[in-house]
Amino acid sequence: MTRNPGLLPIAAICFVLLSRVVVPEVITLTEDNFDDKIKEKDTAWFVKFCVPWCKHCKNLGTLWEDLGKDMEGEDEIEIGEVDCGSSKPVCSQVDIHSYPTFKVFFDGEGVAKYQGPRNVESLKAFVLEEADKAARKAQFGDDLEL
Repeated sequence: MTRNPGLLPIAAICFVLLSRVVVPEVITLTEDNFDDKIKEKDTAWFVKFCVPWCKHCKNLGTLWEDLGKDMEGEDEIEIGEVDCGSSKPVCSQVDIHSYPTFKVFFDGEGVAKYQGPRNVESLKAFVLEEADKAARKAQFGDDLEL
């Protein structure tokens, strides 16, 4: 059996490329999918609303992607983002007037707006707490004291 030494580098490159194919941790939301996604039953969505020209949005760097990676594996919590430059109707619908804005949605309703420190730990703690509150309220009704 003859070995082809030229195939080994090609196989190695293919392996590296395929190993980097991952499901995005941050889901892009648009006019076409926003309503359907945030209405997913028993799912909390933590959504960043930004515009490309905003210096504060640019200063976030990879924060939102880092949060998405850190939240990977959390059941029933999704991390999303909306570009208000290209999806203005979505941003108007949920009353976005400044950037960046971070909101938690549960079963289609806006339940909380984040205004704390901009680091992964604080964002994660906030969305975990708000998602838990919203899930308990949905399960036990309005009688639940939050």
